[in-house]
Amino acid sequence: MVNDVPAVSGDKRNIWIRALFMLLMAFVLHVSGTVLFVVTVIQFVIVLLNGTPNAHLVAFGRSMGIYFRQIVDFLTFATEDIPFPFNEWPAGE
Repeated sequence: MVNDVPAVSGDKRNIWIRALFMLLMAFVLHVSGTVLFVVTVIQFVIVLLNGTPNAHLVAFGRSMGIYFRQIVDFLTFATEDIPFPFNEWPAGE
């Protein structure tokens, strides 16, 4: 008897797995936006009190910007590399 259900090709299966990663990374982007907001408020308060920004928060903000770019590149199919936590956290040089 002939199987009436077509087999799912490897490409179709890969796109559905990628879709799951895309949903996960979209959620991570949303949560990261909240973290960025909190860091921004803390940095603003530090500048109000001390007159200068905290160097560690500046570096973290730079790395968050790179991380956002990595997520957006993945979500828009500009890259196949899945960002953190599946790769290393970007350096905030």
